Amino acid sequence: MKIAMIAPIAWRTPPRAYGPWELVTSLLTEALVARGVDVTLFATQDSITAATLAGPVPAPYSEDPSVDAKVWEMRHLAAVFERAGEFDLVHNQADFPAHAFAGLVDTPMVTTIHGFSSERIMPMYEPYQERVHYVAISDADRHPRLHYADTIHHGIPMEDFQFNSIGSDDLLFFGRIHPDKGVAEAIAVAQATGRRLIMAGIVQDEGYWEREVRPHVDDDRIVYRGPVGGADRTATLGRAKALLHLINFDEPFGLSVVEAMACGTPIIAIRRGSMPELIEDGVNGFLVENVEQAIEAVGRIGEIDRATCRKVAADRFSVDRMADRYLQLYRSILG
Repeated sequence: MKIAMIAPIAWRTPPRAYGPWELVTSLLTEALVARGVDVTLFATQDSITAATLAGPVPAPYSEDPSVDAKVWEMRHLAAVFERAGEFDLVHNQADFPAHAFAGLVDTPMVTTIHGFSSERIMPMYEPYQERVHYVAISDADRHPRLHYADTIHHGIPMEDFQFNSIGSDDLLFFGRIHPDKGVAEAIAVAQATGRRLIMAGIVQDEGYWEREVRPHVDDDRIVYRGPVGGADRTATLGRAKALLHLINFDEPFGLSVVEAMACGTPIIAIRRGSMPELIEDGVNGFLVENVEQAIEAVGRIGEIDRATCRKVAADRFSVDRMADRYLQLYRSILG
């Protein structure tokens, strides 16, 4: 089986720090190669992979301002589809632009839909659903007007996430600094419960950061560490008493939620989007409706067994399980 894997080009594959789509693409690619699948990864030229690396994009456009996103995305996709006949299947992880090429080749195509930015992108999904096999990353993220080949949850390499059986007294926010992610709500919960809050992630909304977040950052009780990667990422996730995921949108999946669980850290999350698929209330965390309930949940966090959190992650969200599910899908499509 020969697979062309299309990575996004916003960040390197795998990313140095932030870059969830690139991270999932990398994890799947490496797991497929380990299973003996012949994968060609189309990604930025600085990407790192055991697959065959291909593509013209010199660097990620989020890191190198000389790389024009629109121009190089088209070059990137052209490089894939000019070679489509060499592959049994094209797996697109880079959103809707690839669909413009789908009808020009005979090679079957899979698109993992990592989330819908808005209804405005539907004209690049709905007309192509008979040609492209769509995969949802959670049942909650399925769009009612689209047909899906499957729902496949993201997986993580459990061996990369060291179990921390103790944690600390600190709460953790881990994600984009953006109103969707509930940073201000996490600060309110920390202040109401008298606990220190550690925040990690890129600032995606500068205005929100200046208005709602930065005034509270004192490097003592409210601490911002910026984007963290590598061993620091794992240590940060494992040291927390609980991860606060008090989202204001319908989260398509929530990779940091699963990563925190793998380290043994329970989750306190707003009951929206995929959260009920990831969290069993009272088992690996708490599902809440608002800040007031989140404050109450902090007081009950001792009821959650950290070893159970890790077991849930290992049983349901391993990279091996994800790779096996995708292989089943490929074989079904190819007959």
